[in-house]
Amino acid sequence: MKKILTGPCGFLAPALFSTALFSSAALADSPSTMARVGVLNPHTASASLEDALRQGLSQLGYVEGKNIVIEWRRAAGTPEAMRALATDLVNSGVDVIVAMGSPATRAALDTTTKPIVFFAGDPVASHFAMSLAKPGGNATGVSVVYPELIMKHLEFLHELAPRARRIIFLTNPSNPGAPPAQQKLEQAAATLGVKIVTLTASNAGEIEVAIRSISRSVGDAVLVSGDLLLLANRQKIAQAVRKARLPAMFPFKQYHEAGVLISYGPDYDAGMGQVATYVDRILKGAKPSELPIEQVSKYELVVDLRLARELGIEIPQSILVRADEVIK
Repeated sequence: MKKILTGPCGFLAPALFSTALFSSAALADSPSTMARVGVLNPHTASASLEDALRQGLSQLGYVEGKNIVIEWRRAAGTPEAMRALATDLVNSGVDVIVAMGSPATRAALDTTTKPIVFFAGDPVASHFAMSLAKPGGNATGVSVVYPELIMKHLEFLHELAPRARRIIFLTNPSNPGAPPAQQKLEQAAATLGVKIVTLTASNAGEIEVAIRSISRSVGDAVLVSGDLLLLANRQKIAQAVRKARLPAMFPFKQYHEAGVLISYGPDYDAGMGQVATYVDRILKGAKPSELPIEQVSKYELVVDLRLARELGIEIPQSILVRADEVIK
């Protein structure tokens, strides 16, 4: 039998005290005491966002399965389905929820008062927060102020195709950021003297219907809104645009995987690194209501010259000199 060592007053001897400390340290790394983060991702096709989040957390010292548990919830569907996934995350006992995109943010806010960190469109226009400086609720995070970004997209498209007078705009009307973006786009179009032809799609079936309408008889150029549902269906959308042989502007670099002409949008790695920082601060005790919302710090302009040659579209030098990446 192993003898327990004690000091003169009955206290644990140093050897046993060291063992106790080791046991406590081991307990601190056990699954029950790990930080628990839930991720609500409406579309599996936006996996690059997840990779960027993992990288951002890793740079802050979080390793999945070692000192942090990440509960992933991924599905495309209705707002009701998104809320069901959010409820499932809450019931799993997570400490904070990361919401990717405006629909996911809306679902999380409708479901829980737990801390939420979002990567989404304009949070004030979408009623996710009172202001950028003082969110005031249980959500904060990183914002792509899309109503302003959509005007930049139209400017690039007008520079690319100055003779285009009818701009096909593919958008998801169920996205909370869609109405303010549409309003800004219409205002910018009026200034440039062009007409917006809006095609709407809130699910995969409606996307099929919408992209069948993309043709030269409908419009002279195409503008795709910054929505994760549309990103998830990028192969179909890109194929329809190429078939119509129309100049088109896309909101994310990831569209180039499907073969598109030009994109301008947020750098996912930089944006999700900012999200990871918010997660870290909240896990350490900060309140979302007191953390000012940041805007995405970096945007990328990408041009595919191969596709330009294939479509017979000349890219203006004024765009090429500003491009962050030119695919040759």
